[in-house]
Amino acid sequence: MTDGEERTLADEIIARARRHAREVVDGSNLAVDLESLEWTVSPRARRRAGRCRWRADREMATIVLARRAYERYDWPTFAGVVRHELVHAWEFQRFGESSHGDRFRERAAALEAPRYCEPFTEPRYVLRCLAVDCDWRATRPRASKPVRSPEQYRCGSCGDAYAVEHTDSGRTWKTASGYGGTKAALGDEW
Repeated sequence: MTDGEERTLADEIIARARRHAREVVDGSNLAVDLESLEWTVSPRARRRAGRCRWRADREMATIVLARRAYERYDWPTFAGVVRHELVHAWEFQRFGESSHGDRFRERAAALEAPRYCEPFTEPRYVLRCLAVDCDWRATRPRASKPVRSPEQYRCGSCGDAYAVEHTDSGRTWKTASGYGGTKAALGDEW
């Protein structure tokens, strides 16, 4: 970086993540080759706080961190995301594959890394079961198939039908035509 360049938020995120990764590797038995690890920041990610990609042809892991997660989480929570992704990097480097299986869970627990991350953005859609005695609900950040065509899917708990709510407007629908009508009615507010 030259004297005239400003440090960006992405630079800050990567610098903190690299420092934390070095501390983790130095203070544990997680043998991640940090020289074979690339870092990047996603300005668009809304669901994943982090992701580790593996390029077997280059034997290179890339950890992608979500800018929005960094902005919304406190540092200890975000550092947990970094540790989570380091476990994936270790698995890729050592075994050529990674999952959230037993091996991952064991290493993640040893590093106090979360198995899953808490949502860091408000969902655009909420799916709610229509059964009176069922309190199942699910959230979606995007208009996925279960959001666009809820009549083709069922409650994840009891198997009954569900309705979808557009969180910004409070409007709900139970069918694909209801989705289309709501989207058309909201226009620019969609």
